[in-house]
Amino acid sequence: MYVAVKGGERAINNAHAWLAEERRGDTGIAELSIEQIREQLALAVNRVMAEGSLYDPDLAALAIKQSRGDLIEAIFLIRAYRTTLPRFGASEPLDTGAMDCDRRISATFKDAPGGQILGPTFDYTHRLLDFKLAAEGGAPEAVSEPADPMDIPHIASFLGAEGLLQEEAKSDATPRDLTREPLSFPADRAVRLQALTRGDEGFLLGLGYSTQRGYARNHAFVGELRIGKVPVEMEIPELGFAIEIGEIDVTECETVNQFKGSKVEPPQFTRGYGLVFGQTERKAISMALVDRALRWEELGEENAGAAAQNVEFVLSHSDNIQATGFVEHIKLPHYVDFQAELELVRRLRREAEAAQQAAAPDATQPMVEEPAE
Repeated sequence: MYVAVKGGERAINNAHAWLAEERRGDTGIAELSIEQIREQLALAVNRVMAEGSLYDPDLAALAIKQSRGDLIEAIFLIRAYRTTLPRFGASEPLDTGAMDCDRRISATFKDAPGGQILGPTFDYTHRLLDFKLAAEGGAPEAVSEPADPMDIPHIASFLGAEGLLQEEAKSDATPRDLTREPLSFPADRAVRLQALTRGDEGFLLGLGYSTQRGYARNHAFVGELRIGKVPVEMEIPELGFAIEIGEIDVTECETVNQFKGSKVEPPQFTRGYGLVFGQTERKAISMALVDRALRWEELGEENAGAAAQNVEFVLSHSDNIQATGFVEHIKLPHYVDFQAELELVRRLRREAEAAQQAAAPDATQPMVEEPAE
C-alpha cells in the first residue's frame, strides 16, 4: 500500500511538472506578463473577477496565466484565494447614478438626456479577422469627451416619474451573503441576484436566450446599459461617516418588460436587473433577462414551466465551480464502485441466461407431429 501511494505521488508530481512545461510553451517566445494579460485580455480578466467574486485585476490575470487560459479554472483559483482573505467590513451600496460612463446606450429612447455613448464595443465591428494585429501594429487613439455623471440620469427614472414603471421594493434588512452562507431555498431576490452575478456566463446566456424564444414569455427591451467607474465608499466607525476608498469598473443593465397587470398591480412596465464587475455586458444583459423571468411569482404571473422560471434549477446549476466539480469528479478513480457494478451486471446476466434456458423447450425431446386430417 505504501508503494502504491508513493507511486501515485510520483506520477502526480510529474503531471505537475509537465503542466508547468506546457503552460510555458515555446521558450523561444517571450513569456506573457501579468501586466500584458491584465491590459490586453481585459474582458477575460473581468469575467474571472465577476465569477470569482473578487475584484482584483492583477490576481485575476495571474489566475488566467496559471490556468493556461482556462477561465473556469482561473475562477476556481480566485475563489479559493478569496477564502483566505480577512474581512474588515462592508462597503456602502454602489451609486451607479454617479458612474463615470465609458459606455451608455438605451434601446428605448433615442434622444435620452446624456446621449448615447457607444464606448469600446464590438457591436459595430465587421467580425473579420484583422491581420494587422498579427503584425503587432500600434492601435489608434480614441477621441472622447468626458461626460458629467449628473448629466446622465437613469432611463428608468423617466418611466418612474410617469408611474409607468413598477417601483422596486426597498428594505433596510441586510441581505444574506452568499460568499459566507450556503445557498438555500426559498431565495429572495437579493440572494438570486448574488447568485446570478457570479453565475456562469454561458449558462445564463443560454437561459436568457430561452426566455426570448418563448420559454417564459419574456419580451424585454434594454432600457439602459452602462459601463464605467463607480466610487466605493465604506463607513469608518472611528469617523462616524463613509469615505471613498477607491473605485471599480462595473456593468449595469436594466431591462424593461411589458406587464399586463394583475389583481393588485395596474398595467405597467417591470424591470430585470444585472450588475457585474468590469465590462461584462453580455453577462449583465443575460442576468437581467433571467432575473425578470424569476420574478413571475412575485408579479402574480403564470408559470409557463420554463427552465428560467425555476429558481431552484437556475440557482443550483448556474455556479460553474460547483458544476465543474461534480461533472469532472467522475474522471477520478471509482475502482471500488465500478467493480461492484461490474459484478452486479455479471450476476444479472447469469440469472437472465439461466431463466432463458429454463423457459426454452428441451432440445433433447423428439418433436411429435400431429396427424394430418
